[in-house]
Amino acid sequence: MADLVGGTGGRVAHSPRTGPAQGLHGEQPSPTRHPLVAAAMVLPMAVFLTVVFGGWDALVTQASSVAGLLGR
Repeated sequence: MADLVGGTGGRVAHSPRTGPAQGLHGEQPSPTRHPLVAAAMVLPMAVFLTVVFGGWDALVTQASSVAGLLGR
């Protein structure tokens, strides 16, 4: 039982040639994407889930509350 807790099974040894930035299967990490691209990828699914699960009313209520706090 002691070998299940605190084992080194999740660690990966890195050779000097591959380095820690290289993935488990040898692929290079992808570059970071621009925040607007990330938002464009996420927003359609967020709107879809909001409409499907009926969260639109809560979103409008919270947005109007924040607008009231900001004085608009």
